[in-house]
Amino acid sequence: MEKEKYELVEQSLVKKFRRPIWLKFLAAVRDYQLIRPGDRIAVCISGGKDSTLMAKCMQQLHKYSKFPFDVSYLVMDPGYNAENRRLVEENCALLHIPASFFETRIYDIVAGTDRSPCYLCAKMRRGWLYRRAGELGCNKIALGHHFDDAIETVLMSMLYGSEIRTMLPKLRSTGHPGMELIRPLYMVREDDIIAWRRYNGLQFIRCACRLTENCVLGDAGGTSKRQEVKQLLRRLRRSNPQVDKSLFASMHNVCLDAMPGYRQNGIRHSFLEHYDD
Repeated sequence: MEKEKYELVEQSLVKKFRRPIWLKFLAAVRDYQLIRPGDRIAVCISGGKDSTLMAKCMQQLHKYSKFPFDVSYLVMDPGYNAENRRLVEENCALLHIPASFFETRIYDIVAGTDRSPCYLCAKMRRGWLYRRAGELGCNKIALGHHFDDAIETVLMSMLYGSEIRTMLPKLRSTGHPGMELIRPLYMVREDDIIAWRRYNGLQFIRCACRLTENCVLGDAGGTSKRQEVKQLLRRLRRSNPQVDKSLFASMHNVCLDAMPGYRQNGIRHSFLEHYDD
C-alpha cells in the first residue's frame, strides 16, 4: 500500500500537476540558474507541505537531470513534540525521502526571549542548516519558499518595514562563506501546493512553534503580519484577479528612473544625484 502511495505521489507531480508545479519548478531552476553541475545541495525539510513537495521535486530532478549534482535531505528538529516528530518521520518514509534528522534546542532557547522570537528562531534555524550542510560537504541549501511567500514579503516590507525589499530566488550567505541559499519553488503558487496535498491525501505539520497556541497539526491559530497580508491579497483579488501576477512581475521590473531613493551595497542614493545631468 505504501509503495502504491509513493508511486501515485510521484506520478501526480509529472502528470496531473505537471503545469502548475513541475514545469514551474523547472522554470525557476532554469531561469534563476539555481543548480549548476557539481553542486552538492542540502534539501531542507521542515515537515510542512512546501518543503516536502520541494524535496520530491528535487528528488525527481536529481533522478533525471542531464548534468550531475548531489543532494542530501535534511530535517532539523528544533524541539518538535513527539506527535510532530512522528508525522515528519512517517511522511519521509511514506514518500521515500532518505532524510537525515538532527536535533537542536532552538525552541528551548527562543522560549526564553520575549523580543522578536520569530526572527531569532528563523535566524538560528538558517544558521544550523548552513552549518550542517557544510559538514556534509554541501555548497547550497534549498528552502521551500514559494510564489506567495515572495509577493507577501514585498507587501510586508512596504507596509510594515518602510522599504521595498523582495525575497530573492537565491542569495549567497554572508556568515557562511561558500554557501548559497536557493528557492526552487519560487514560481509555484501556494494554492497549487495545497491542491497537490489534498489530491494525494497527505497530512503535514503547519506550525510546530511552542509559542503559538493551537498549532500542532493544522490550526495555525492567531494572527501575524503575514496573515494580515494574505487577507489583504484575498480582498484585492476580488476586484483584480491578476494582482498576484502583477506583484510578481513588478519585482522583476523595478524602474530606478522613477524612484526617489534606493540603497545599493548598503549605500543610500537619491534621484537628485543625477537629476541635473
